[in-house]
Amino acid sequence: MPFHDRFFGLAEVQQTGGRMTRNAAILTVTMAFVLSSCGFGQSRLNPFNWFGQDAEVETAEPVFLQEFVDPRPLVAQVTQLTIERTPGGAIIRATGLPPEQGWYDAELVNENRDGRAVDGVLLYSFRAQPPKAPTRVSTVQSRELTVAVYVPDVVLASARQIRVTGALNSRVARR
Repeated sequence: MPFHDRFFGLAEVQQTGGRMTRNAAILTVTMAFVLSSCGFGQSRLNPFNWFGQDAEVETAEPVFLQEFVDPRPLVAQVTQLTIERTPGGAIIRATGLPPEQGWYDAELVNENRDGRAVDGVLLYSFRAQPPKAPTRVSTVQSRELTVAVYVPDVVLASARQIRVTGALNSRVARR
C-alpha cells in the first residue's frame, strides 16, 4: 500500500467499509453548528456584527463643498474640433495653438456642473500648463497641442452641441 494512502487515511476507509464517511458527516454537522452560533448574540466572530446600523448625525456647522477650479490657463486658440463616433459613445478631439512652444499637461476639462449637457450644450475648456521659462514661438506645427476625451452615449443623448473654448475663440460641433 502506498505511503500517501496510509498517511491520508485512505487505507482505513477501504478496510472499515465506509466508517470514514460517517466521521466526515459528523464533523461537517458539528462545524455547521459551531459556525451558525456566530450569528446569535453579539459575537465578534460574526462579520455581520462588525459594523453597526447607520445613523443620521447633526453637524454643528453647515458643510459646503468647495468646487474645484483648474489653475491651468486656457490655450490661446482652438484650431480644430472633431467628434469621432465609437461603440458606446464618442471621442471629442480638439487641436489648440498656444502662444509659444513648451506647453504641456493639456486636457479638455468638462465645465458642466455634473458632466451632463446644460440646455443641450456640452461645454469643455481647452486647458494646458505653460512652460516654466520663456521659450521660442517657432512654427505653428511645433506649437500645436491635440487632446481628446471619451464621452459615453448616456451623456451624448441630451447634447445637441459640443463646444470647446479657448482664450480667444471657441469651436462648436452640432448635431
